[in-house]
Amino acid sequence: MFNTTVAYRPNNTVSKTYHIWHEPQGEAVEEGFAGYIMHTPQSLQWKQDHNADIMTKLWANIPQENHVSGLKVYANSYFDSRNVDRVDLLAGLLEAMAEKTVLQPKLICETLLDHDKMTHNNRKSFIRTFKLIRKIVGGVDYKGCRDLLRMILQKQSIDSLNASSLPQVEAVTSVVSYILDRNACLLPSYLAVNEITKISVDVNNWPHWEIQEPQSGLLRYVLEQPYSRDMVGTMLGLNKQLKDKKLSKIRETRDHLMWVLLQFISGSIQKNPLSDFLPVLKLYDLLYPDNSSIAVPDISTANSTNPQLFNLPMSILVESICGNNSKNTCFLPGNLVAAAPTQPLSMNLLDSLTVHAKMSLIHSIVSRVIRHAKNNKSTTALAPALVETYSRLLVYMEIESLGIKGFISQLLPTVFTSQAWGILHTLLEMFSYRLHHIQPHYRVQLLGHLHTLSSMPMTNQNQLHLCVESTALRLITGLGSAEVQPQLSRIFSEPKATGFLSQDSEELNRVLVLTLARAMHVTGSESFSSTWCKDILSAIIQSTPHSWPSHTTACFPACLNDFFKTTAIPREDKNSLKRNVDTEYKKWRTMANENDIIAHFSMQGTPPLFLCIIWKSLIEDNRIQPIAYRVLERIGPRALSAHLRTFCDFIVFEFCLAGNQNYFQRYIEAINDMIWKNNILTIDRLVLCLALRNLENNEARLAFYIIYQILVRSTDFKNRVSDFLQNNTPDHWLQSNWHEKHMNFHKMYPEKFFYEGIQDLNSPIQHQYLPVYFGNICLRFIPVLDILIHRLIEMLAVQKFLESILDNVGGLYKFHDRPITYLYNTLHYYDSKLAGRAPLKRRLVNTIVLAHRDIHADHWFLTEDYQKYLQLSADSTNWIPEQDYYIRLIGRLVETIDGKSPFPNCDWRFNEFPNPAAHALHATCVELMALPVSSQAVGSAVLDVVLKSSTQLPRDKLLGWINAVGLVLTALPETYWNVLNEKILEMIKSPMLMNMGGSFFEMFDFMSCQSMFVENTCSYLVAVAHSVWHHAGIGQLSVLPQFVKEKVKPCVQAEEQFLFLLYLIGPFLSRFNFERTRCLLDLTVEMYEILASIDKSCEHLHHMDIITDFLYHIKYMFVGDGVKNDVDKVIRTLRPALQLRLRFISHTAIDETPVNTPREPLNPGGDNKQKYFAD
Repeated sequence: MFNTTVAYRPNNTVSKTYHIWHEPQGEAVEEGFAGYIMHTPQSLQWKQDHNADIMTKLWANIPQENHVSGLKVYANSYFDSRNVDRVDLLAGLLEAMAEKTVLQPKLICETLLDHDKMTHNNRKSFIRTFKLIRKIVGGVDYKGCRDLLRMILQKQSIDSLNASSLPQVEAVTSVVSYILDRNACLLPSYLAVNEITKISVDVNNWPHWEIQEPQSGLLRYVLEQPYSRDMVGTMLGLNKQLKDKKLSKIRETRDHLMWVLLQFISGSIQKNPLSDFLPVLKLYDLLYPDNSSIAVPDISTANSTNPQLFNLPMSILVESICGNNSKNTCFLPGNLVAAAPTQPLSMNLLDSLTVHAKMSLIHSIVSRVIRHAKNNKSTTALAPALVETYSRLLVYMEIESLGIKGFISQLLPTVFTSQAWGILHTLLEMFSYRLHHIQPHYRVQLLGHLHTLSSMPMTNQNQLHLCVESTALRLITGLGSAEVQPQLSRIFSEPKATGFLSQDSEELNRVLVLTLARAMHVTGSESFSSTWCKDILSAIIQSTPHSWPSHTTACFPACLNDFFKTTAIPREDKNSLKRNVDTEYKKWRTMANENDIIAHFSMQGTPPLFLCIIWKSLIEDNRIQPIAYRVLERIGPRALSAHLRTFCDFIVFEFCLAGNQNYFQRYIEAINDMIWKNNILTIDRLVLCLALRNLENNEARLAFYIIYQILVRSTDFKNRVSDFLQNNTPDHWLQSNWHEKHMNFHKMYPEKFFYEGIQDLNSPIQHQYLPVYFGNICLRFIPVLDILIHRLIEMLAVQKFLESILDNVGGLYKFHDRPITYLYNTLHYYDSKLAGRAPLKRRLVNTIVLAHRDIHADHWFLTEDYQKYLQLSADSTNWIPEQDYYIRLIGRLVETIDGKSPFPNCDWRFNEFPNPAAHALHATCVELMALPVSSQAVGSAVLDVVLKSSTQLPRDKLLGWINAVGLVLTALPETYWNVLNEKILEMIKSPMLMNMGGSFFEMFDFMSCQSMFVENTCSYLVAVAHSVWHHAGIGQLSVLPQFVKEKVKPCVQAEEQFLFLLYLIGPFLSRFNFERTRCLLDLTVEMYEILASIDKSCEHLHHMDIITDFLYHIKYMFVGDGVKNDVDKVIRTLRPALQLRLRFISHTAIDETPVNTPREPLNPGGDNKQKYFAD
């Protein structure tokens, strides 16, 4: 018990002091002399000061680390006291200790609040405690105030409804109100709201505050998409324990769920340990807590788990595609013999099989292929039916582990290890011509395998090397724009990072550069970072040094353009090249010894000029000496690529020097002979190499002229294209006679992969052809045609060549696996290059339409309006669509997303796109980009579908329309969606913002406005902006800080304008924080600077609290102290009221200032709102 000295001073002249050492005696004396003791204000104050001095000395002698235990003892005495005056005295002494900084105010408050007797039933001490807290809480820093608020809300609940408890309620309310008082500014209200929210009863416990109802429709939509497993897991939070509420819902459909799970695992029970299936078995404990028997659902009566009923039909299926008699055979191109079955299992049959049956079938096929690969003595190739059926089984994602995953990680390595080059060729053909929607990480993984294969001596064989390079070319060009950066960055950060780069094929690495450029442009990723790209480019230049012509780099994103300017590779001197060729050609003509000829021209380190020599021989002698074929064999296809590049440069230079059309014709004939008669070159490799050479101006035009001559003017390739298109269709999954049509084409146009011209009969060269099941020169040329068209677009001077090539061989797009995507990428990447070239854009679209007219309905791709535009004469490009056109176009997308697709039905597993919505979006964007109207006009018209034509749209579907507009605009080039920025600037400058009155926050809220039928342009614009920025890629969104800094900041002069800006960008702070923190930091600094601007321009700020709450939200949720130094400079320039509210962000925060901290005002009704501790 404390020794307490109580001093009494009855008047100003006479005083008597009574030392009271024990509480009972002190109270007894005071009670005994109650009628004789006079208490004046002065005596009471003296008494308080005197005891405070004694208490100060007492606490000064107590070590700091013992203050907590000492206060607990003091609190016991305080709460045990029954005398009201004594409670006041003890509370007053604590107040004095806080005022003199002897004890920390937070420690006093926490000790009293945490005491077990601090209950509302202990009335006098309860009320007096809160009065004390009310007085000293101003000396607590803002984090301490937050902790005290939490303690009060959690512990000091008053459940009694008795009126006698009202004083206690008022005491608590007084403290809480003071802590929350905006003018007192004891802590950021953002933190206060957060604490209140934590203890509030959340009726609808949705994962996000914007979600107001169960999202079963969203979940169903995602489940319908392929490869959605990870996304569904994230949405459902499957890494967390099931809540009882969720579990009860799952139990309603438990039978179906367990039956489906058992179907999935039934095929692997015997191949895996029991421990792998324990999680599934545990589901029985969760879903079947009762002892009732489990009913077999009606969804399946399959007997796939019964060996007696399963093995026989499965063996029949396997034999029907593999063959069971070695005498029954068929032929493949090159007179190769294969097992007889040619008709694959139909998709209808495969679809009807259970998961277990599919797994068993694909396992049998893979086992058969592996046995065949390991049997080096076998001379019979795999049956066409087996290969085609295997291709079809790979589309089923439910058997991914045995399907595409096993294909990439198990089957390919096994085949390569066995050096079964025929089967390897077959698997690569499957990947090129049969597989659809393969996940990007599998494709990038295969690309790395291919580059490894191409560098090994065993694969340096003409046909296999060509297949490897063709497959790699398809993989690179087929990478989606959104896939490039994440996939290549991931691979490049791993050991052996350059595995996806070719070490010797300049063409493949050039195509990768073009793919990078396209991806950066389409996704806008160049706007925020190019480091990842520069690392890859540096590795490419190190492996295959090269430069680009100016008309190509002009289309590159800025960072790529700058990179190639700084790493320019000098071109070989043309005159020096000609002299070297002439010198080597003389040696070719004069050398007599065959061994010397072979050794000289195939020796490593010799200039790669042999194709130039052959070409000159054809021009002069119209023949090739037989020894040339032996030289070519010794050089090999890998090294011959360097000869091809030199040859392309040389023939272009020769055309430049000729200047006579008569020479041109002979030169072209010699090139055609090298392709079609002598089988020295393939047309796809030659055209690809020519199109990618670093040639400028007239040389570039001559290169395209050569390509034009061999593709269009010569009949060899055109005839092949014409006959192939006439007799074949691309819907291979529906066909049962592909092999028959395949063989007919190869019989008509047999393809030679070796130099089988006039050979030396004394030492003929024997070549082993590899089986070809799907490919031919027409299909192999399609990705080359893609690249060629892009190079031609870059040069306005060769547009006639482009138009002629499209007219003559554009029909190949009938077999393009992604024709609409190719159109989309072309129009998007060359948006600025094609501006003002409406006829060319229409021709590009029409090429695809004409190629597919025999296999698709009229409305498979384009609207009726655009089809009418295509039917106009070639010179008629003055069509300016009305607003109704845009409404119909966007409406088609809205209906498709809503599940009412107007497009023809198809099997989406084999379609270019995985679902109707993706098809509709790309088709819509292609049509918009191909309109003969400026991009700004199109972008404005798309926005006006919602902003100006909303009365023509169904009210209950408006959100769907706004969503569609956002999807479309973000999928278009920047010049289209930049119109939104102009609309935002117009709104900020509009007097509408200034005339909304006090309810303008409600006028920003689209849902609120629509529900009350008070929509306005502002609410629609906010909704559209949020839709666009929500769908935008981070590359597109990263330009927002620049837009705010350069365009918005100069316009914002009023508080309402600033609030409108905050309302726009608020929902995207979290995304910036997660994906691009630097942008968030920049944006935060800009907001403070705009606040400083309106602070100077506005006499009164009516919404300071809302603005500062928003800034605190940014600090505590995202940036922390990341911009503290920058914003501190701004805060110091603001008016005092703003400085006070932002003091916890600024360097002048309360916890860095002296103890003179805000306290309750002496006169709450007066002007002095920030009274400090009294002296």
